[in-house]
Amino acid sequence: MAETTSIVSGVAQRYASALFEVALEGNAVETVGEDLDSFDGLLTESADLKRLVGSPVFSAEEQTRAVSAVLARAGIGGQAANFIALAARNRRLFVLPDMIRAYRALAAAHRGEQAAEVVSATPLTEDQVSSLSAALSGVARGKTIRIVPKVDPSIIGGLIVKVGSRMIDTSLKTKLTSLKVALKEVR
Repeated sequence: MAETTSIVSGVAQRYASALFEVALEGNAVETVGEDLDSFDGLLTESADLKRLVGSPVFSAEEQTRAVSAVLARAGIGGQAANFIALAARNRRLFVLPDMIRAYRALAAAHRGEQAAEVVSATPLTEDQVSSLSAALSGVARGKTIRIVPKVDPSIIGGLIVKVGSRMIDTSLKTKLTSLKVALKEVR
């Protein structure tokens, strides 16, 4: 399994690096990033799209046709659309979420930012995002922190914060699981 993960991350990094170089040459780093974020949002919202992207059952032609229709309907064009279509044609669509993450990391490094993925049970307010960004700035060592919010109601409450290789999990779900394990040990 670790070898497969390594191969997938290598493919994702190569594709993301190529896209980043093309976007950088065309002064479109932000535009491509926004389009990729839009597509990533669609992936999060649609179980059918997620199944299309992750399933090896669909042929390259079927994936390309379906993804092209989704891109057109979502208004995603240019380099990001070409990139996603290329991934579909090359049967690499299943790696697309990792490619998007790798692209985000490259773009953030280019801007001197460090991304902090923050998972919460409900959407964060602007005040919460700015307070969290200020609190995390000490961890970033001179880089600007950019909060990437995600919502996962299953964590019940609290936050899961990932900055680089560090993760802080203060979610209620994790605390309840820890309590459950501790109670089982007492028996």
